[in-house]
Amino acid sequence: MPFEPGEVVAPSDPRIVLEGQWGQQPGVAITVNSGSRFSFSYAGERVQLLFDTDGLTVPPHLWITVDDGEPALHLIEGPVIELEAPDGRHQVEVVVKDVNEHVNRWNPPFECAVVFAGLVLDLKTRLRLSGRPGGPRLEFYGDSITQGVLALSDHPESEGADGTASYAYLTARAFGATSYQVGFGSQGISKPGNGEVPAGVDSFGWNFAGSPAERVEPSDVVVINLGVNDPTLEIEEYAGYVRRVRTAYPSTRIVALTPFNGKHADTIQAAVKTLDDANLVCIDSTGWITEDDCTDLVHPTVAGHAKIADHLITALETHTSLRRRA
Repeated sequence: MPFEPGEVVAPSDPRIVLEGQWGQQPGVAITVNSGSRFSFSYAGERVQLLFDTDGLTVPPHLWITVDDGEPALHLIEGPVIELEAPDGRHQVEVVVKDVNEHVNRWNPPFECAVVFAGLVLDLKTRLRLSGRPGGPRLEFYGDSITQGVLALSDHPESEGADGTASYAYLTARAFGATSYQVGFGSQGISKPGNGEVPAGVDSFGWNFAGSPAERVEPSDVVVINLGVNDPTLEIEEYAGYVRRVRTAYPSTRIVALTPFNGKHADTIQAAVKTLDDANLVCIDSTGWITEDDCTDLVHPTVAGHAKIADHLITALETHTSLRRRA
């Protein structure tokens, strides 16, 4: 039976819940970060998800879950993804599995990005109001490991990557947190990332070029996991980045996480000490995983990310007010 279009719903509609790093523009919500999510509830059978794919050369990967089903992989290769379920009430969750790191995802027009343009409901379908997230707010700033690159396999493109396997995603879910998972492959504190992404010190505070990352309220905890991609790292370089975070969030607990392979750990620890910030803590993650927990000796596997998350959850409960969800 042909789809009979009814109500058209914009991404800004309060019945759609956006979580993560989204830039709002007229008629669309845009994310260039794996792990970003949106969800909605509807009564009926069919609904269409709309995307602007103009200019995209590499399709982003999504996980879409309906009710309690298994997540289904969808590639945004066209402007419409249609969902169908038996007539009744349904909950839909859409999570960005991966935005490809190897093509432009920073400077509009993008070659890879999720440009969500809203929903079209079937004539007999009605969108229902969902509850807003009520847990803590948690932000992660990192590189390809935070993005989930090579978590699934050694495939260098999106096939091998999964933001929902990342330690950041797992940690946020354990605390029932609204999460901002900002990971850019190859990025360092002072080193630019892949995909035309600037260095961490320049990209912090932006969704992408020209789109400030505005928060309705400050996050409870910000976790920084940058530095492994910097060939060299000076104490003042790392301290300068943390100062930028502190300026944005004067009262937020900031956690400086050393790279998992121990690179620049001494520099990061020294930088944290020079800042003399009572609401800043450095957590040494050296030894949390080994090369055997990695796909390519550097990027954690799914099991490696789970090990990191277990360590980080415990550490955050020790050093912050976060408590895992029962």
